[in-house]
Amino acid sequence: MLSRLICFASALSLMAQTAAAPGDTARKALDLLLGGKYAEFSAMLSPPFKAATTEAGFGRLVAEVKSWGAVGKIGDPAVQDMGVNAVVTIPVSFATQNINFQFGVNSGTGLVSAMLMRPGATSWQRPEYSDPKAFREREVTFGEGENKLPGLLTVPASGPGPFPAVLLVQGFGPKDKDDTSLAVKPARDLAEGLATRGILTMRYEKRTKQYFQRMQGKPYTADDETVNDAVAALEFLRRQPGVDAHRVFLLGHDLGGYLAPRIATDDGKLTGLIMLGANASPLEDIMISELASVGVSQKNIDAAKLQAARVKKLETADADAPPIMGLPAEYWLDLKGYNPVEVAGKLNIPILVIHGGRDFQVPPQDFTLWQEGLGEHRNVTLHSFPALDHQMVAGEGKSTEADYKKPGHVAPEVVDEIAKFIVR
Repeated sequence: MLSRLICFASALSLMAQTAAAPGDTARKALDLLLGGKYAEFSAMLSPPFKAATTEAGFGRLVAEVKSWGAVGKIGDPAVQDMGVNAVVTIPVSFATQNINFQFGVNSGTGLVSAMLMRPGATSWQRPEYSDPKAFREREVTFGEGENKLPGLLTVPASGPGPFPAVLLVQGFGPKDKDDTSLAVKPARDLAEGLATRGILTMRYEKRTKQYFQRMQGKPYTADDETVNDAVAALEFLRRQPGVDAHRVFLLGHDLGGYLAPRIATDDGKLTGLIMLGANASPLEDIMISELASVGVSQKNIDAAKLQAARVKKLETADADAPPIMGLPAEYWLDLKGYNPVEVAGKLNIPILVIHGGRDFQVPPQDFTLWQEGLGEHRNVTLHSFPALDHQMVAGEGKSTEADYKKPGHVAPEVVDEIAKFIVR
């Protein structure tokens, strides 16, 4: 299960690695994982990583891997030398999914210090509402010095502009500019769909992906991870040729939507705000809700609830405490008391909130919180689409993470609703 909780726990424990033969070490660990051999796998782990790895968690991981079907091809290990450490990436093709396994091998001990699974190559195809002749793309970078982030402008080809513009802010975890979740790329769908309709977009690599190794083991906050970069990107976007600086919007998905009111407040110049699949509840509560929705055992849910209780009791003096639920204590302290509904309610700009009725990551109760808090505000529009999941992809029946393994696209009605909101 690549849930919000497990993704972050893995991501924030990943540390770069080298050993006498890091590729061989990583391949051995991979073989043990694929074979479900916990004892042998555990023996290869560094003490800190072993302390964070339980047999039950390993079992869930093995079950998730098996759900991808038979192993097809295992690629050669690619070793990235980081000096003292290295990162080893091994691509694996399963029957239904391509996954890149990344291992950390400590140069001094030769032990695996962490592991992360990331989506591999997918066969993304343009949605029907995207017309590649209607836009052009331009690579950009923003920020300063070694903290620069790469991005991509998708610009309407209908003339010199100026065009209304939207900054896309992706969801939870070390996401790429397309906000990729396995086979689904919602940010790319939105960028091309909106540009086809005459709206310029910008999307970028998230800091926790672009500088993953640099951030390992260091405390950081939601501002450091998401908010500050979004504010800087908005300033950069307003200066770009073809952009109408007086019509710049922010679109946040998942965590990007949860933090969107804070970003809007810090920026202070937005024309409008769009939130897709955004939680209104505290992040630790959403993690528990998500675990329950995917059938995790009650024992593990109870253990997670204890961690969530620790989060709620954190005080400023606990800033140096060990990570909780995979995130630095400082991150949780930064979000303590943050209520996105209350912050959004103080904004005097048009706001669009969209929720998918089949969303298993952000439950209907959270959309109700948005409705109760903002429903009477004349500047707010709220829409729930019953057939859509968390990625805004249409489907039937109960939504699960298995849906994300199948190529799908943001529903055209969502793109239409956003375009109408922007150009009205």
